[in-house]
Amino acid sequence: MNSVLIIDDEPAICTSLMFALEDQYQVFTTTSPDEGLVMIGKENIDVVLLDMRIEGVDGLSLIPKLLEISPKTSIIVMTAFGTIETSVKAMKLGAYHYLTKPINLDEVRILIEKSLHINDLKQEVRRLREVLRPEYSYCGIIGKSSAMRSLFQLIAKVKNIDSNLLITGESGTGKEMVAKVCHSEGARHKYPFSALNCAAIPETLLESELFGHEKGAFTGAFQRKEGVFEQTHGGTIFLDEIGELPLHLQAKLLRVIQEREVVPIGSHRRKPVDVRIIAATNRNLAEEVSKGAFREDLYYRLNVIPVHVPPLRERMEDLPLLIHHFLQIYGVKMGKTDVRFHSSAMDVLYRHSFPGNVRELSNIIEYAVALANDSLLKIHDLPVYLQEKAYERKDGGQQGGDGIFIPSRLTLEQAEREFILHKLQICNGHRKKTAESLDISERGLRDKLSKFLPSKD
Repeated sequence: MNSVLIIDDEPAICTSLMFALEDQYQVFTTTSPDEGLVMIGKENIDVVLLDMRIEGVDGLSLIPKLLEISPKTSIIVMTAFGTIETSVKAMKLGAYHYLTKPINLDEVRILIEKSLHINDLKQEVRRLREVLRPEYSYCGIIGKSSAMRSLFQLIAKVKNIDSNLLITGESGTGKEMVAKVCHSEGARHKYPFSALNCAAIPETLLESELFGHEKGAFTGAFQRKEGVFEQTHGGTIFLDEIGELPLHLQAKLLRVIQEREVVPIGSHRRKPVDVRIIAATNRNLAEEVSKGAFREDLYYRLNVIPVHVPPLRERMEDLPLLIHHFLQIYGVKMGKTDVRFHSSAMDVLYRHSFPGNVRELSNIIEYAVALANDSLLKIHDLPVYLQEKAYERKDGGQQGGDGIFIPSRLTLEQAEREFILHKLQICNGHRKKTAESLDISERGLRDKLSKFLPSKD
């Protein structure tokens, strides 16, 4: 529960505000500025309602002192002498907002909620700055594992050169993102970046997409069309799933790489092109070469500098960063900026092998955020296949479907904490019902919660 401190030399105002707010917040009151300074240092105060003049003290002079003790606290100034000048001065000193007496209780509640929301956003920015420090990301690619740090170093070395790259990695690892970063951070960033999936375009259209065609070159060619090589002159072409390229087009691609010119379908004119090629595949092209399914000469032309993107299961230490990242993306997108995973749901994610890699993780979090009824994402908010996995026992049975999962690595005290907090959630935060369901006294529950949920720093 968020806390509010009221500092006003009129006891009647303190009392009326306390009665109006105590159902929603933990409320502290004082008529003494000095006592207010002591209380904000002792208690975890989220919002201060500060009278402008209290016991002959200028309330504005208290703002810097209060913020020095508790920088995260929002201060709302109250006064019977409202002027634009004092309002601006209060804001400059660090106050969140300004109220004039007589106090409108609805306005007070709205301002408190807004200030708490702003505080949450500020804390989230601080967390993001800490979590996504520069060494933990490279132009949107996230990771702190040794494999990802090596990848970042390689990208930094190859981004400005014209040598062709062959990016390998399983589906969903982020090969296209690596290609985009190599282009956007490299010497060709002012020129186009074009991506073409060789497996997604019918073979009959693929040649035209790559090299273009002249008007009348084939049925349906009603006008001249530039291929992706001409369209991307000066820039970078990303050829995804290059292993799916038919052999006869592999020969034409090899000629384009060697001669740096294209011949559109239906034309005899050669058009010079200056492009950097970044190809990607989830196949083992060396094996495809040995089977005769991929040209050896093209393979060596493309594989000048190999770049491997590791699967997520080989860099699980990056999982917390990625989860945090996607929670922010989908939380903002869906208007749920405070979403987070319950520890039991997090444990399910940690135990999953992610065959679909980062793309699968992104889809899982998008699903959970979209369908969850509250901000705490639990096991039942995960896709069904993960829910089923969560309740599987080693003997093939089920753990029970009440949504509680206690990882074996926890200590007895940690397991007790998880169980009690889960019971509290089931009872919608009602402590008396929770105590009854646990067969302990309310005081006993309160003592345990005070141990498990210490005050914030």
